[in-house]
Amino acid sequence: MLVNATEMLLKARDGHYGVPQFNINNLEWTKSVLTACEETKSPVILGVSEGAGKYMTGFKTVAAMVSAMVDSMGITVPVALHLDHGTYEGCKACIEAGFSSIMFDGSHYSIEENVEKTKELVALAHAHGMSIEAEVGSIGGVVGAGEIADPEECAKITALGVDFLAAGIGNIHGVYPANWKGLDFEALDRIHKATNNIPLVLHGGTGIPDEMIAKAISLGVSKININTECQLVFAEATRKYIEEGKDQQGKGFDPRKLLAPGAKAIEAKCKEKIELFGCAGKG
Repeated sequence: MLVNATEMLLKARDGHYGVPQFNINNLEWTKSVLTACEETKSPVILGVSEGAGKYMTGFKTVAAMVSAMVDSMGITVPVALHLDHGTYEGCKACIEAGFSSIMFDGSHYSIEENVEKTKELVALAHAHGMSIEAEVGSIGGVVGAGEIADPEECAKITALGVDFLAAGIGNIHGVYPANWKGLDFEALDRIHKATNNIPLVLHGGTGIPDEMIAKAISLGVSKININTECQLVFAEATRKYIEEGKDQQGKGFDPRKLLAPGAKAIEAKCKEKIELFGCAGKG
């Protein structure tokens, strides 16, 4: 059974650890993430971008697949199915499709329009028992360039009743460039103080040094998003399998064999992040 993410993130906030959001792209991805989290007894948020949802033939397909896998795999840890960087229309579609959590990314709107749309979606999500994440200050790599969120604007959004908040502190999506300045912890501290201890979200977790992750958790971050890193290790393991000619040995071309090294690599990466975030045994 899918759950919303509110309780797991409140526990993480109070316990000073992070809950991972691992984005999923297909059945293999989902199976690897669920396996890693069940074996480590970690709660997990499965993130689905609108592009990945479309790739998997729609949000209803994703919700049905994830719900069935949680049941058939005997998963006992809390699992939330969460829309990542959702549009206004995407959020409404996921509410109808059976997701248990949504993110509305209104960071590219004026603060007034962000407030207006977020307020409506908070009411809708909560009426369906879902958690909702909002964003202030565009996270680089999607619609911005690593902005620093305004604490006052963050306070306006959290006052609407959102369950957790993504606030830009210089973080970006994808691979960080060599000249990246790092996270702005002074800004994070100001945002944390302005938002009444709401669980904060760190997007763009791939490539952030471990010590920065730990410090961010100590300053109120309760959810860390990982996507690119899983994509990279999947590609690397798959490339190695093919370059070693294993796809030409026996029935090595069988998709179940061809995709297995990449799937195992994702599983290992998830376990590595779970250890770093301190959430093992918290499920």
